[in-house]
Amino acid sequence: MLEDLTHRLEAVFKKLRGYGKLTEENIADSLKEVRRALLEADVNYKVVKDFIDSVQNKAVGEEVFRSVTPGQLIVKIVHDELVRLLGSTSTQIKTAGIPPTIIMLTGLQGSGKTTFAGKLAAYLRKRGRKPMLVAADVYRPAAIQQLKVLGKSLDVPVYDEGLGAPENICFNAIGAARSQMCDTIILDTAGRLHIDDNMMSELTRVKNRLRPHEILFVADGMTGQDAVNTAREFAERLDFDGVVLTKMDGDARGGAALSIRAVTGKPIKFMGIGEKLDEIEQFHPDRLASRILGMGDVVTLVEKAQETMDKEKAARLEQKFKKAEFDLEDFLDQIQQIKKMGSLESLIRMIPGIGRQLNDVQVDERNFVRVEAIINSMTREERRNPNLLNGNRRKRIANGSGTRVQDVNQLMNQFAQMKKMMKKFKGKSMRRAGSLPFGLS
Repeated sequence: MLEDLTHRLEAVFKKLRGYGKLTEENIADSLKEVRRALLEADVNYKVVKDFIDSVQNKAVGEEVFRSVTPGQLIVKIVHDELVRLLGSTSTQIKTAGIPPTIIMLTGLQGSGKTTFAGKLAAYLRKRGRKPMLVAADVYRPAAIQQLKVLGKSLDVPVYDEGLGAPENICFNAIGAARSQMCDTIILDTAGRLHIDDNMMSELTRVKNRLRPHEILFVADGMTGQDAVNTAREFAERLDFDGVVLTKMDGDARGGAALSIRAVTGKPIKFMGIGEKLDEIEQFHPDRLASRILGMGDVVTLVEKAQETMDKEKAARLEQKFKKAEFDLEDFLDQIQQIKKMGSLESLIRMIPGIGRQLNDVQVDERNFVRVEAIINSMTREERRNPNLLNGNRRKRIANGSGTRVQDVNQLMNQFAQMKKMMKKFKGKSMRRAGSLPFGLS
C-alpha cells in the first residue's frame, strides 16, 4: 500500500537525519524531494502545493529540542499534516433510528461496488448487524448473479426483481428487509464507464425516493486522478456522504487516497485492502499516515488479532506457554488463526520499525502451507509428543506431506529451539516473550 511513496519519503528523511539543525535551506531542499515524491504518487498538484506550504511554514524556525533530531521533527510535522490532509479523524457510517438503515453505493463501472457491497455486508454482520444486499444494477451483464453468489457465500439475503426500475426495486427492498428482520440494506446501484446524465438522473431518483442514511462513493484506488475528478463530479451532483477506496493493496501510485478528501471535502470511510471478503478496513487517517511514513500500524494489528483470536484458546495457550507445554497441535492452531488475519507480509509491516527493514524482503507464504502439511501428516500422539519422531516416522511424515526429510528435521530443530526459549520465560507472560512463529520468519 503506497510503498513507492513510503520508500521515497524515507530516503528524504534519512538525508535530513544527517543535519545538525533545521535551516531554511535544508528544509527547502528536502521539501522539493517530498513534493516530487507526492506528485509522482499522483497526488493532486494543488493538494501538494498546499501541503508543502503548510509543512514549510511549520518547519522553518521550529526549535529542535535536545531529545529530538531534525529528521524526527520533520517526520512529526509531515505526519501531522498527512493526518490533517486525510481528514484528522475516522468517520462512522450513520445508522437509522428505525430500521432498516439504507446504505447506497455509487461509482463508475469497474470501481468495485458489487464486491465492496459483499465486504460491507460481512463487516457489518461481524459487528452484530443483519444486512441485506439489494441488486439495483440492472444494466451490467451478470451483476445480479454476482451479487447473489456473494450473498450465498456470506449467507446474507439478496433482494432482486431482475430487470426493472432501480428506484422501485430499492423501495420494495425496504419492505422485504423488514419482513426478514434485516436492520441494514445495501443498495448496489449501476455504474457507467463514464459519468452521464442518465446515470446521475437514475441515482438522483433513488436518492429522492428512499432518502438513504448513507451514500458512499466507491473509488478505484488504482485510477489516481481519474478517481479524484470523478469523485468531485459525483459530490457536486449527488452530494454523497463518504468515500470508499478499493484496491488499495495493489501496486498503484495511490495518490487518490491523499487527494480525494481534500478535493471533495468528503471523509474517506473504508479501504479495500485485498480480494477476500474480509479484507476491508475502516479508514483511520492517523494510521494510514503512519503506514505511509514507515511507522507501522500496531493499533490495526491488535484489532485484527482481537477479531480473529479465540479468547479462551489464547488463555489456555498462555498457561501452556508459562509451563513450557506448548506442542505442535498448539502451533498448528496458531498458524490457522494467524492466516485469518491476512497475509504475513502485511501483518509484519504493521509492526513499528519492522516494515522499514523489510523493504526488499519477500515473505514466503508457502512456509505456512509446508509447515501445516508436515504437522497434519503426524499422528495426534506425535504432535503432542515430538520426541517420538525417529528416522522412520520422519520419512513417513515427509512422504505424506510432499516435503523432504530435511524439511521435517528443520521444523523439529526450530521447535526444539523454541522450547528452550520458552523455558527461559517460564512463568512470565506471553506478551513479554512473544515472537514470530518459528519457521515462518
